[in-house]
Amino acid sequence: MTTVTERLPYQDATLSVAERVEDLVGRMTLAEKVGQMLQLDARLDLAEAVLTKTAGSLLHASPARIREAMAMVASTRLRIPLLMADDCIHGHAFWPGATVFPTQLGMACTWDPDLVERSARAAATEISTTGIHWTFSPVLCIARDLRWGRVDETFGEDPYLIGELGAATIRGYQGGGLGDTTAVLATAKHFAGYSETQGGRDASEADITPRKLRSWFLPPFQRAVEAGCAVFMLGYQSIDGVPVTANRWLLDGVLKREWGFPGTLVTDWDNVGRMVWEQKVAADYVEAATIAVESGNDLIMTTPGFFEAAQSAVEQGRLPEAKIDDAVRRILRLKFELGLFENPRAADAERQAAVIGSAAHTALNLEAARRSLVLLRNDGTLPLAAPARRIALVGPNADDPHNQLGDWAGASGQVDWMPDGHPRETVVTVLDGLRAALPDGWEVGYAQGAQIGSLQPDPEGPYFPDGQPRPPLFQAAPADPAQIAEAVALAESSDVVVAVLGDNVALTGEGKSTATLDLQGGQSALLDALVATGKPVVVVLIQGKPSTLPASADRAAAVIAAFNPGMQGGRAVAELLLGAIEPSGRLPISFARHAGQLPVYYNQIRGQHGNRYADLTQEPLFAFGEGLSYSTVEYTNLQIPAAVVPAAGTIRASVTITNTGTRPSLETVQVYVSDLVTSVTWAERELKTFTQVTVAPGASERVEIELPAAACTLVTAAAERVVEPGHFELLVGRSSKPADLLRAPFEITAG
Repeated sequence: MTTVTERLPYQDATLSVAERVEDLVGRMTLAEKVGQMLQLDARLDLAEAVLTKTAGSLLHASPARIREAMAMVASTRLRIPLLMADDCIHGHAFWPGATVFPTQLGMACTWDPDLVERSARAAATEISTTGIHWTFSPVLCIARDLRWGRVDETFGEDPYLIGELGAATIRGYQGGGLGDTTAVLATAKHFAGYSETQGGRDASEADITPRKLRSWFLPPFQRAVEAGCAVFMLGYQSIDGVPVTANRWLLDGVLKREWGFPGTLVTDWDNVGRMVWEQKVAADYVEAATIAVESGNDLIMTTPGFFEAAQSAVEQGRLPEAKIDDAVRRILRLKFELGLFENPRAADAERQAAVIGSAAHTALNLEAARRSLVLLRNDGTLPLAAPARRIALVGPNADDPHNQLGDWAGASGQVDWMPDGHPRETVVTVLDGLRAALPDGWEVGYAQGAQIGSLQPDPEGPYFPDGQPRPPLFQAAPADPAQIAEAVALAESSDVVVAVLGDNVALTGEGKSTATLDLQGGQSALLDALVATGKPVVVVLIQGKPSTLPASADRAAAVIAAFNPGMQGGRAVAELLLGAIEPSGRLPISFARHAGQLPVYYNQIRGQHGNRYADLTQEPLFAFGEGLSYSTVEYTNLQIPAAVVPAAGTIRASVTITNTGTRPSLETVQVYVSDLVTSVTWAERELKTFTQVTVAPGASERVEIELPAAACTLVTAAAERVVEPGHFELLVGRSSKPADLLRAPFEITAG
């Protein structure tokens, strides 16, 4: 006797996605629907999550637990596949040996959307072989307070640059569309204004008006909608007293209705619970669940109590079941578009062997690392050349693979299945890189010289009231006279010193905001002692965000910014030091001289008494867009042939860049606009476009610039983005600093 298995409509791949979704929703119980709205932590009870609560999504699943969870789905009534998600922020950095690229801040130093897209595409091909369907990236927050712990996850301080690099990342992750088995879901986060912190404190109330949101914080997210981003993740914070999770104007009014976002919303970690126990805007979980669903949230991350609470809210008549149905439709649509009902996209060992850590991806990673390095100061010591044959390599980050990779990677603490991080042979530190790259007859000696510090348990206890882990506290290491003496002795016996300083994973990331930006532990004392030797000192800063530097750094021969440059970062740094590559990175973020200067982002609003503090300049230590090459490039002859254009027209300009040095230079030509008289206060200048041009030694290039007049907007007092006719200036040059910019006037007319 043959048993014929009934094929239900939602299991029929020949039907449309809409038909399959409606059939499946119609077969689900209320409990199954609410379960689909749950995204639960796979490190906890898997059976409860998958079998009891029928969770629609899991995150933080180890490779073994991914297999286990997917197998459990087969025993559920409707066998709805799971969406497996994780923080694959700069590569699948929680899979041993996967390619770990520079962090977002490091990638932003490339100012290269194509390279960013190719890197995200490579990451997606690796992620998609492991059973993960969804990455919580890119971060589109604007980094304005350098004390904030998550600066490393951003593309920097400028909305335009963030939007362009974010769109490139989304294209890379989502590939040829969600039906592409090498694609993963991208997530635009954290919507919106999460980074506008008070005193740098993570998830604090964001002091943002609707006009301020529209002016700076929303444009990168609108760009993400245009790029087809599948998922938006909400911020933790509240705005004007309303948690983003409950902000109907932002979620429904702006994102869904005004921008037409058709995708799925996911809360951040326990946002719904936080409304009860932390923000205290809901009396209990039933009220919090009602608010969250009514406000338009779809997936509820790591709030297990939502399961019972949402059902109770429906049963009590406080929440229409139709609202649950709407959210579930959006979740199921993702699963059908990914094709998970036909192919759950489980881990594929054959594909893993072909792509994870492949030679092609390693080469791409090296390219990204090279392009991410920013030469900020150089007295001519770099590139190193004979007779500088003996190098003293010192500093806590000279041979530390974990700090080089940064947050959300291996041993950074977010997962429990990689306590020792990535296999040591997959990471090239600066010491590794120099040993491999030094010319014959050269040598390198190494001394750690100082330690940074470590995390200690919070004396208030290991858990918050909701049972979530409480972040530990950072304790700086004391300066060690013996370590410093060893480093000084090495320096005195060498021709040049390379001091690799910065921060560690205890000082960067979620819940790790800092009150100071100073180099921690014994690093400042070490640098003071090294500079005092009189030997030329090259400072390499491997860190998650810009630090403030001691006075001795002003006497350093050179300074290089290397924002967590990834697995190949040490090789890239060695090549830069030795002149095997040309420095081409440009800062996507400004460096402060002192934490008391903050904020120091370049596009601040006009209007204040004076232009300095009584005791300190307001100029940053290094400004947005800055970066040197090993050659010299001059900008001349900026021209706008037709200097009067209608609002629907295009500003066309050209500028000559000339390489007056002896080495080739990849120049990032930056184009800013200044609206000279505005109806509301506005930024003195804003980045509007950029291009990159390679200029040979002694050569000149005429660079053509096209900018739609429609890009020259501001946001009015009525919170409307418009182009105001009037007089403007086009500013073109090598950085945002006024001294680096040529200026040409133009006018936009109402026509």
